[in-house]
Amino acid sequence: MGVTGYAWAAMQGLVNGLTTQDVIEGAEGEKPADGARDILLVGLDSRTDAQGNPLSQDVLDELRAGESDGELNTDTLILVHIPNDGSKAVAISMPRDSYVDIPGGYGKHKINSAYARALTSTRKELQKQGVTDPKEVDQKANQAGAKTLIQTIEKLTGSHIDNYAAVNLLGFSDITKAIGGVDVCLNNDVKDQFSGANFTKGEHTISGVEALEFVRQRHGLPRGDLDRVVRQQVFMASMAKKVISAGTLADPGKLSDLAEAVKKSVVLNQGWDIIGFAQQMKGLTGGQLEFKTIPVVDMDFKTPEDGSAIQVDPRAVKEFIQGTTGQAAPSEQSKPDANNKAITVDVRNGTGKSGLAASVLQSLTAEHGFTSGDAANSTARKTTVIRVPKGQKPAGETVADALGGKPTVEEDKTVSAGHVLVLLGTDYSGQGATETAAQGAAQPESPAPPPDDKTITANGVTCVN
Repeated sequence: MGVTGYAWAAMQGLVNGLTTQDVIEGAEGEKPADGARDILLVGLDSRTDAQGNPLSQDVLDELRAGESDGELNTDTLILVHIPNDGSKAVAISMPRDSYVDIPGGYGKHKINSAYARALTSTRKELQKQGVTDPKEVDQKANQAGAKTLIQTIEKLTGSHIDNYAAVNLLGFSDITKAIGGVDVCLNNDVKDQFSGANFTKGEHTISGVEALEFVRQRHGLPRGDLDRVVRQQVFMASMAKKVISAGTLADPGKLSDLAEAVKKSVVLNQGWDIIGFAQQMKGLTGGQLEFKTIPVVDMDFKTPEDGSAIQVDPRAVKEFIQGTTGQAAPSEQSKPDANNKAITVDVRNGTGKSGLAASVLQSLTAEHGFTSGDAANSTARKTTVIRVPKGQKPAGETVADALGGKPTVEEDKTVSAGHVLVLLGTDYSGQGATETAAQGAAQPESPAPPPDDKTITANGVTCVN
């Protein structure tokens, strides 16, 4: 009774001390509308704690945080799908360099930049408006970053995010210390100067800085970033096993340390009933927690602005998510804006890429509900432009938002009433571009490595690259 009472008091203290953000649209109900809970877990490469206080240089040096240019990237992205009875869960990783469309007119970029792009633009806008309180600016900018990241994940996966949890570098380190370390296993010796990972073949119990080095290494691995994703998965599986089977939550000392680590480093969405969620998950066993990774097309996809990225096919990702979680097909979950049907879109391809005009037009009609005009090739051009009849710029802006990348909208008296003309230039990388590239890459120069055939669960320790 004493242990149970202490655990309950500690849990209440944890909940009362958590940092939360208003990042999920709508109030949290007793259970998600679709009969399952989808949680977005984010590893934020941040140099601050959950309350926005900068980490000291000594702490940054200990964590091997490196230069500050990556401080806003979300380098770990995992969608956790849990049925309402809490009896099982599947965690689906998305590689940080996945090249996707970022809602809000940001265009196509690496998925780990979604948070930073929205944060930076919101911060500039607030400062332009005359907001001078640094805490207010940071709070609203971070909130905008999280919301845009959530929207990006929802658009890619077709899932509705019910809950959000983000942890920073310091928190990850401290949480592993609080539970007494995590068991991992490697197939071979590794020594990587970039992450600092230096481990021998076989099993290890790691925590703190060593844990960060283990999950952050990607250089020198056979499958690059995909092996890094697997590292993160086996680490989280082993951490879950430790908490589920080792009585961590019944140990007053470990529970107190864990609560303190979580309070200073984890941010959750407002309205998440953590105690109720814990009760819902009490029947979960290690074998009922499984880890997977979304399918990829090309590991070395050349992008117009972002260098080499990981190419993914949004349709294949949605089908994978649906098949893995058993949720409704994305087409059943959302419908295009009915107002878009009044806009007829014509597309002209000036990029030289075969089939791009048809692909873009198909995406605009099928996914956004515009009326299909005609698609054709045109003279070569560098810049993508949208042309509209006089006084019809709002219609052009609507099409521009759907395309992404914020192309310029111009009035042109030669465009027919009710039509919007899209002129694609070589700078175009928005809606429909990835699908065209995937169709034309029957034998890509850098094909995606075969998937790792190991099934990762929280039942045991899986040896990995």
